[in-house]
Amino acid sequence: MFAVQVSKERFKFSCAHFVAYKGFRERVHGHNYQVGVTLIGSESGQPGSATEDYFGCQLGHDGYLLDFGIVKEHATRICKSWNEHIIIPTESDVLEYDSEKVSGHLAVTCVDDGAEFLFPLDDCLCLPIKHSTAEELGMHFAFLLVESISATFLRERNVEKIKISVGETPNQVAWFQMRLSEFENFKEKKLQVQPRPCFMKNNSG
Repeated sequence: MFAVQVSKERFKFSCAHFVAYKGFRERVHGHNYQVGVTLIGSESGQPGSATEDYFGCQLGHDGYLLDFGIVKEHATRICKSWNEHIIIPTESDVLEYDSEKVSGHLAVTCVDDGAEFLFPLDDCLCLPIKHSTAEELGMHFAFLLVESISATFLRERNVEKIKISVGETPNQVAWFQMRLSEFENFKEKKLQVQPRPCFMKNNSG
């Protein structure tokens, strides 16, 4: 099989966050997150519409599984849209949100310990995840990247899997891997998520 891996200095975003779940809440802190992207070709030997056979594996007629430039363009765009925000996990089961309490701000209350926060709406990155962990950030990044590049195009190039790494530090990295065949089900679940008030101001996710 063939695979491409891209990890660039510009694949980074700096964000504040805190992980919260029943019985636990971190203090607000931040990371300079670093992202890596791996695209893995099919091992089945079944050609995509834009590929040809190389000893049972598939490459495009141009000799690429996928041009590095395409990955760099789309991953950089997502990182830039996430940079310098406070991450708001809108599917949290311990955080409540109120965008009407103070004009132009998002009030966040942790129902578990009563902690309250007030963030400018423009500073909030509202993502449809349950926890702002590196694992869930990687999962959502993978979804956005496939959506941005186009799942149909990736399948035509015979890309079978996408793997995203999100590092909080060089030696503290989480990975998420997804088959492209799972993308539509993943997208369906995302579409079923009911938008929270904070999405009215910032829809970067």
